[in-house]
Amino acid sequence: MTEDNFVDYVSLNLRSGNGGRGSSHLRREKFVAKGGPDGGDGGNGGDIIFRGDANIWTLYTFKFKKHFKAGHGGDGGRNKRTGKKGKDIIIKVPLGTTIIEKKSDKLIAEITENNKEIVLLRGGLGGRGNCYFKSPTNRTPRYSQKGISGEEMIITLELKILADVGLVGFPNAGKSTLLASITSAKPKVGDYEFTTLKPNLGIVEYKDFKTFVVADIPGIIEGASSGKGLGHFFLRHVERNSILLFLISAEHDIHNRFLILRDEMLKFNPELLDKKFIVVISKIDLIEVSKRSLFLDKVNKDFNSISVLALSSVINLGLDTLKDKLWKVLNSSQIE
Repeated sequence: MTEDNFVDYVSLNLRSGNGGRGSSHLRREKFVAKGGPDGGDGGNGGDIIFRGDANIWTLYTFKFKKHFKAGHGGDGGRNKRTGKKGKDIIIKVPLGTTIIEKKSDKLIAEITENNKEIVLLRGGLGGRGNCYFKSPTNRTPRYSQKGISGEEMIITLELKILADVGLVGFPNAGKSTLLASITSAKPKVGDYEFTTLKPNLGIVEYKDFKTFVVADIPGIIEGASSGKGLGHFFLRHVERNSILLFLISAEHDIHNRFLILRDEMLKFNPELLDKKFIVVISKIDLIEVSKRSLFLDKVNKDFNSISVLALSSVINLGLDTLKDKLWKVLNSSQIE
């Protein structure tokens, strides 16, 4: 998936269908001069329905279509015939999509299950035909009801990607390079900050045909929790990942940068700290071979009981160890 095709935030205009008008028909047949009322009810208007689809990864289709109108219900007819129900509109969205009413900024629903459906707007009810109003005191009602109008709403769709592993780190930490090294994804790679502005997804092919999904989250900087560097747009994607992989370049103070990243997540959503995580040092090839052991000893001492992995995506060092570790953590209740 290319970055240009990844859309994770859109606004949509929705309208359900109007109910059909009830009929005021009076039965008239040969030899039946006064058959009485036989007008049928109007059909209900169509609904606006959202459905989760595991085969969709982005909100890209809504980049070009933002208005959705369900069908109107048909009018009632003679012989007590009910009008046809209006056509429903089913809108398929990727798993991890949140639906927010734009006017009130109220969260309406979250779709995280495949084929799960949510009726967001119901169509208006069809009007009653004159047959419904017949009574002992009014045997020939000549009136019927109009259908009820449908509902209208402007919503915002936000996608929080569902992935097994989320790569978290500062800009230019090597996240895109790592994703390209362990998956078949081809993210944009550059030696400047904020090369990645949209999440990239890749599938890691593990042993015995097992797979798991990795998401490259755009770089997070200090102050991201307050919106700096588009922080709110980036951090929301972290919420849906099973494991967080903190990737920190060997060029920097590993422990200090880790604390900054953790602090930004705490400020954005304290529940993120409950997620399982792994700390990985990238670009270890920048450290001379003779000095690596000393470097890693110092880092491990700073992290105390948290084990830290080191790798280099450029020379394919430590990548298999990382895959083994990720698979183990994904399939265990806790990190050893």
